[in-house]
Amino acid sequence: MTLTKEEYIAIEQKYADYCKESDQIDKELFAQHNVQKGLRDVNGRGVVTGITNISRVESTEVVNGELVPCPGKLYFRGYNVKDLVKGILDDNRYGFEETAYLLLFGSLPSESDLQEFRSVLSKSRHLPTNFVRDVIMKAPSEDIMNSMTRSVLTLASYDRDVSNISVENVVRQCIDLISIFPMLAVYGYHSYNHYKRGKSFYIHRPSAKLSTSENFLRMLRPNMQYTQLEAKVLDLLLLLHMEHGGGNNSTFTTRVVTSSGSDTYSTIAAALSSLKGPKHGGANIKVVRMFKDIKKNCEDVKDPEKIKEYLRKILRKEVFDQQGLIYGMGHAVYSISDPRAEIFKESLEKLAIEKGKEDDFELYSMVEKIAPQVIAEERKMYKGVSANVDFFSGLLYGMLDIPEELYTPMFAIARIVGWSAHRIEELITATKIMRPAYVSNCDYNDYVKIEER
Repeated sequence: MTLTKEEYIAIEQKYADYCKESDQIDKELFAQHNVQKGLRDVNGRGVVTGITNISRVESTEVVNGELVPCPGKLYFRGYNVKDLVKGILDDNRYGFEETAYLLLFGSLPSESDLQEFRSVLSKSRHLPTNFVRDVIMKAPSEDIMNSMTRSVLTLASYDRDVSNISVENVVRQCIDLISIFPMLAVYGYHSYNHYKRGKSFYIHRPSAKLSTSENFLRMLRPNMQYTQLEAKVLDLLLLLHMEHGGGNNSTFTTRVVTSSGSDTYSTIAAALSSLKGPKHGGANIKVVRMFKDIKKNCEDVKDPEKIKEYLRKILRKEVFDQQGLIYGMGHAVYSISDPRAEIFKESLEKLAIEKGKEDDFELYSMVEKIAPQVIAEERKMYKGVSANVDFFSGLLYGMLDIPEELYTPMFAIARIVGWSAHRIEELITATKIMRPAYVSNCDYNDYVKIEER
């Protein structure tokens, strides 16, 4: 005999009340014991937990002996990302594969190195026989990140050497996952779109001749057609999302799980689970929904004063989702500027012109300019705010007709490269399992026999 709906609700509430009572911790205890909540200090800077050669994020500089905010800078293996992107754009080529090589192996590839690596990625771009039918199509879900996580864990069953954590084997596993992540995401979406929404179902195989971004658009679209500008701008965004230091939540998760000696599939599944959170990889969806709300409810989206007034209402929890947040503004590290957003904006504007979406681009640009002013007026801040890369990524996905269900998976398709690089670095350099300390606030109790409770 099962519980009724009413019984479930009553029991859930009772158990939740128990948890709220027993798990409440006085906020003053964090300061009393000098515990950095969220692994950040009072100024929002991350607590140092490791060393990496893979990337560098800079948001401050020393001026006259004092640490002051500066325009954000991002380096991949010592190369300024702005320089990498400029070189790729000047040569009018795709940069995802080249940058993946750099992050994984530590140096820029020669032409022959790059051709070999592209060939390896292409030959790895396949799934086990009947995997799409037996795994991806078997339990379609609106949550494509969960679908991808399930697929990754299932792939472990097909690996001939799943638990071998030698560098050679892990590099093979990581390259395989980098190659097939676009397939897991797109096929997962098509399965959901067909079985749950009743839409037409199609599966397009990737082409060995195409780049990662081209193949993504080819597999996603019913007619497999796309423009070179569409693919190039998507390629740029994937490059910029690829890596962002060891301290972001999903990459830190990757290193924590790797330090335990776990296998590659379990590690990447854990990273996916971290990334899907709305405070991490799910933020771009919130940006898109916020702009839909602005266009629907703001009196005049071309009037800066009306926009400013509406943003103030958002901050005061009067409109939109009543959370008091202007999504896409601010970053845990950057204050003056996010270099990824600056780099991406110029290419995005070109695509907006091609797509006839200039009005949308102008609205985003207006909010980018006005939002920091409103936040400064409404909030007490320890640092400035600026648009982050998530602010603009959702606009691109909308221009490319990529469904919202795939927004966070797009992040994963890029970030799997950074996760892989950090997993390999952790395996090579680390010798101990990560085990941070917690201050115990638990009271001492004498045991009470059950009949006396």
